[in-house]
Amino acid sequence: MTQTSENVTWLTQEAYNKLKAELEHLTGPARAEISAKIAAAREEGDLRENGGYHAAKEEQGKQELRVRQLTQLLENAKVGEAPAANGGVAPGMVVTIAFDGDEDDTLTFLLASREYASSDIETYSPQSPLGTGVIGHKVGEDAEYELPNGKKALVKILKAEPYEG
Repeated sequence: MTQTSENVTWLTQEAYNKLKAELEHLTGPARAEISAKIAAAREEGDLRENGGYHAAKEEQGKQELRVRQLTQLLENAKVGEAPAANGGVAPGMVVTIAFDGDEDDTLTFLLASREYASSDIETYSPQSPLGTGVIGHKVGEDAEYELPNGKKALVKILKAEPYEG
């Protein structure tokens, strides 16, 4: 089976290990814990008016969704080193761009999947319009991407450095 680059998520070994550990926790101890909560709430009686039971079932649903997300992510992950600081834009880089070449109108963001998302820095997916527009360009180059309204926007790559978060 061939995978397109759109389906692949590049992860460092550290990120892969962290996500794998989360998956193992969710499919092991966390699953047992939520099953115990549901069983305890079920013993309380009438399920129609049992808030604890419904809350536990909702928590179980969210947990199982996360298990499916992690499973798919890890199945499609390519593990490798963080990108080199060679001035090129690639996933895993913190990129600073200037809109329409105006160095007073800039945006700095992490180009990565949401698994890397941090409250410290805005994150754009490599599959987003901006992400696909800047990938492969080098510092100093202009890049173009399509806006939601169909128009094109021009940005200049000011900086591209590996994410250290």
